[in-house]
Amino acid sequence: MKTADVVFLVDVDNTLLDNGAIMADFRRQLVKVIGAEGDRRYWEIFEELFREPGFADYFGALQRYSLEHPRDPRIFQISSFLLQYPFADRVYPRAFEAIAALGGRGPVVIVSDGDVVYQPHKIERSGLWKAAESAGGGVLVYVHKETMLDDIERRYPARRYVMVEDKIFILAAMKTIWNKRLTTVFVRQGSYAHDAKLVAASPAADITIGAIGDLMELADSL
Repeated sequence: MKTADVVFLVDVDNTLLDNGAIMADFRRQLVKVIGAEGDRRYWEIFEELFREPGFADYFGALQRYSLEHPRDPRIFQISSFLLQYPFADRVYPRAFEAIAALGGRGPVVIVSDGDVVYQPHKIERSGLWKAAESAGGGVLVYVHKETMLDDIERRYPARRYVMVEDKIFILAAMKTIWNKRLTTVFVRQGSYAHDAKLVAASPAADITIGAIGDLMELADSL
C-alpha cells in the first residue's frame, strides 16, 4: 500500500456521535422495560465487564443479565432497542462535512474502541462507515486503540497522522508513541472531555476545538 502524506484518525463516541444522548435513551428504555432494579443490576454487570477486558460491552452485559433472568422475555425488547436505534439522528452537526473536508487532504479512518458486534453495527447504522470509505479510508475497532498503533500503521501507512478524539488521555498515550509524527486534536464534547480532573492529568493536545464541526475551518491546515 502506498504511504500517504497524512492519514486522519477519528474517534466515534462523543467525537462524531453523541453517545451520551444514546446512553440516556438506552437507560430510559431499561427503566421502562425492566424497572429501576433491573436497570441497577444491568449497569452493575456492565461495570464488572468493563473492568475486564476494559471496553463497553452492552450486549455482553445484557447476555449476562439474561442468565440471571432466563424466562424474562422483556430482555428481547432491550436488545431490539439497541439494534434498531436511529444512530444517524445522533451524529453531531457537521460531522459528515468534517469527514469530507479531511478526506480532501488524506484518507479518513474511523478508529474506535468497543466490542465486535455493537460498535461496528452502530458505526454502520449511523452512516459514518460509508462516510469514512467515501473519504478514502475505513473503520477499525479495537479493545484499546492506543495499544494498536502498529496495526493502524500497517493498514494505513503514512508519514504523519492526525488523531481526533474526545479523551485527552488517549491522545497523550498515542503522542508518546508517535511523537512528532502525530498531531492531536482534542474535541471538547461528552463527559470525558469535560472532566476537569481527567483533562488536568494529561498533557495538552496540539489543538483543542469545541465541536467536531470546527474541523471544517481547520482541515486545510492539519
